[in-house]
Amino acid sequence: MENAVKTDRRILRTKQFITKSFLELFSEKDFEQITINEIAERANVNRGTIYLHYSDKYDLLDKCIEDHINELISLCKKREANAVSQGMVHEPTPVFDYFRDNFPFFSAMFSNQRAFLFRDRLLNFFSVNLMAKMERPDNKPVIDNELKAQFMASAFIGIVEWWIRHQMPHSTQFMADQVRNLFDKNQVYPK
Repeated sequence: MENAVKTDRRILRTKQFITKSFLELFSEKDFEQITINEIAERANVNRGTIYLHYSDKYDLLDKCIEDHINELISLCKKREANAVSQGMVHEPTPVFDYFRDNFPFFSAMFSNQRAFLFRDRLLNFFSVNLMAKMERPDNKPVIDNELKAQFMASAFIGIVEWWIRHQMPHSTQFMADQVRNLFDKNQVYPK
């Protein structure tokens, strides 16, 4: 039993080194120029170790994106379970905190040529999350809920992308307040 815990920690640490090395390279050069050899060299592991965990660099990129989307899902679910929480739009500070805390990843994702893949997955996550909150039996929308969710998700991702690309010039609280005010004043989100 104790040996399994040690193995798990080593695997986790190895994956962290691989991911960190990949993201460093991703922020320095175009995704297509990155090789498994470069990732292995920077992570101080051999190529076989990378292939033990990932089928190729595309799989590594997908897993990185998936991990962050899953973390955002988990963050939103925790907040929904809290009775005080009114949803991501009314209290987006923890979401901005997450983006700030993971700045190297998001900066690389938004600045690279393959950002469209990440942006699409992030957009899908937010629009599905928003749609779920808008679909209530008593809600007879003037504007179609799916269109509203797409609009809000696109606006939110656009604001996050701008914030990340400009090196986070404002605090997470300021950004959260601005987003909340934008959505509240435009009456896009049901209260």
